[in-house]
Amino acid sequence: MGNLLRARETLLLAAGILLLALIALRAPGFVRPGNLAAIFTDSAILIILALGQAAVILTRSIDLSVAANLAFTGMAVAMLNAAHPGVPVALLLLAAAGIGAALGAINGFLVWRLSLPPIVVTLGTLTIYRGLAFVLSGGAWVNTFQMSESFLAFPRAVILGLPVLAWLAVAAIAAAAVVFGRTPIGRAFYATGGNPVAAAYAGIDTGRTVFLAFCFSGFLAGLCGYLWVSRFAVAYVDIASGFELDVIAACVIGGLSIAGGIGSVAGVVLGSLFLGIIKNALPIVGVSPFWQMAISGAVIIAAVTLNTRAERSRGRVILRRVEAGARA
Repeated sequence: MGNLLRARETLLLAAGILLLALIALRAPGFVRPGNLAAIFTDSAILIILALGQAAVILTRSIDLSVAANLAFTGMAVAMLNAAHPGVPVALLLLAAAGIGAALGAINGFLVWRLSLPPIVVTLGTLTIYRGLAFVLSGGAWVNTFQMSESFLAFPRAVILGLPVLAWLAVAAIAAAAVVFGRTPIGRAFYATGGNPVAAAYAGIDTGRTVFLAFCFSGFLAGLCGYLWVSRFAVAYVDIASGFELDVIAACVIGGLSIAGGIGSVAGVVLGSLFLGIIKNALPIVGVSPFWQMAISGAVIIAAVTLNTRAERSRGRVILRRVEAGARA
């Protein structure tokens, strides 16, 4: 599996470099370091959300409610800031992450304890969380002038040439790399998605593992709720509407298998950046919004096709090895 992942990541990196080279022919300024840093910052929220989604997908589940979680959490902290401007940003961050983790835990509990299909559960909670955001706000917006200066300034503060938002994405990448690759729960994610029966025989509580994956996804979605609202300086019910599709697309493009058990942090990051480059570059080169959607969809289909063929090839190799061993 390691060789497969490395090959996929190398291919995706090469495709990204080729895409940048083609764009540079039409817009040379697009590949300047400052603009590339801006693209990374623009993709920071997508990267963070995709890392949380990756944990869920690795366990053979899916979380369609991440954007709704983001919307509710963002509205909650924006209203809290508007009502109590003196609350420190650190407490708002903890509140956002805590609310997001609680919403993720609801998803995980329903999937774990009630054995409900993840796609059905999260499709339902997607609507519920959006509705709760409307009930909480009464349909009203929280605008720039209602937010405190510190609330808006935190993600924009520049450290070593990059805003805090970008550094938070870097921290999330590092944390996910440690969790997925160096901890028992990370190995349990892969084992649960790769072969849940074998994982159970190995002593892994697969239900609890899925629950924790949803909590991890919700935690990062809640954090992104604050980051989204403070970055765009507005909170309303429909923020990030449909963004869950971009999150899933970033994971699929990055090589995660919807069947679970296959994927890497590097692949998720590269997939998010590849999608970010496409969304930033197409308007610059004069591609219409309709063609932009078509191109993004074609990239997703191509990525799924590549993933499926790779998994089938890997399965045939394993079967050949088993057959050869039996003959020996």
